[in-house]
Amino acid sequence: MHHPYQGGRHELGQNFLVDRSVIATIEELVALTTGPIVEIGPGDGALTLPLSGSGRPITAVEVDPRRASRLASRAARNVTVVNADVLRYRFPRHPHVIVGNVPFHLTTAILRRILPAGHWREAVLLVQWEVARRRAGVGGASMLTAAWWPWYEFGLCRRVPARSFRPMPSVDGGLLTMTRRAVPLVGERGRYQDFVRQVFTGRGRGLAEILGRVTRGDRTAVRDWMKREEVSPHLLPKDLTAEQWATLWNTVGGSDAHTGDARVHRRPGRS
Repeated sequence: MHHPYQGGRHELGQNFLVDRSVIATIEELVALTTGPIVEIGPGDGALTLPLSGSGRPITAVEVDPRRASRLASRAARNVTVVNADVLRYRFPRHPHVIVGNVPFHLTTAILRRILPAGHWREAVLLVQWEVARRRAGVGGASMLTAAWWPWYEFGLCRRVPARSFRPMPSVDGGLLTMTRRAVPLVGERGRYQDFVRQVFTGRGRGLAEILGRVTRGDRTAVRDWMKREEVSPHLLPKDLTAEQWATLWNTVGGSDAHTGDARVHRRPGRS
């Protein structure tokens, strides 16, 4: 099978970071964290080499064998270069921090790989600007963000202009931070995430209509929740905050949310 990365620089989706001010910002964000670092897509080491100055152990996961070999020969002793596809890489089973200039076309795939992984504590990722905004819930959150908000805080640090990369991409980047919450806002993940999918894909002109269809006629509880949280019936799922998603789930599930008896319609064929 043809590997999705094989070929030249363009196919690898690599836009190398050359802006010293952005590199310095990433260094500052990483300095606020502790523990070993896993770097995604180090390329020629624009982040790896400055970050290695901290003395912290760094595992740099690079898919391009030539770049991996070259970086291994240049890097300090606290850096281990692994020639692997991050979408198949097994993240460490001990606390660590994830850092990376993520190939823009693989951002969502990489996030879907990272988010369920159980042991990292913070992530500092350079991703496409619009993706960074949506993940951080600026101007409306995506379904992926809402599905993971009870477990992670998402932050938007700064916009990174396209001229900060070589070759220059057609869109700007954005610095996204993700921090695992010490105490999740919701107890049970699978059923909560199924609920988020149902609400985001539900029919209706606003949350009142959508929730009326998704929940089993629990209109009074939903109406009370909307009043309590000051949520307009015409708002859309993307407009809710992390805390509102959590209180909504705990409302429609009631005290049964952790016992497997939440009062939410299950659509045929949905996991």
